[in-house]
Amino acid sequence: MPMQVAIVSPEKEVWSGEADMVVARTTEGEIGVLTGHVPLLGVLVAGGQVRVTTGERTLTVEVDGGFLSVTRQGVSILAEHAVLAGT
Repeated sequence: MPMQVAIVSPEKEVWSGEADMVVARTTEGEIGVLTGHVPLLGVLVAGGQVRVTTGERTLTVEVDGGFLSVTRQGVSILAEHAVLAGT
């Protein structure tokens, strides 16, 4: 069952939709989030990546700091700066 994911920066919404898994590098290490993950708040590292898997496709977003929030509603990534890799 997919979860809702939103990746936003102060400038714009970078990506949103349903995903099967989110992997992000936080100050505590790399974390993988699947549907039903316990709620948490993590601090993203500067110069890190967030990988979002939807089916067989993986989307990579380059982020410079920010926060990852996991709730029952899904995953929100609030990045100081974020851009889709390859764009």
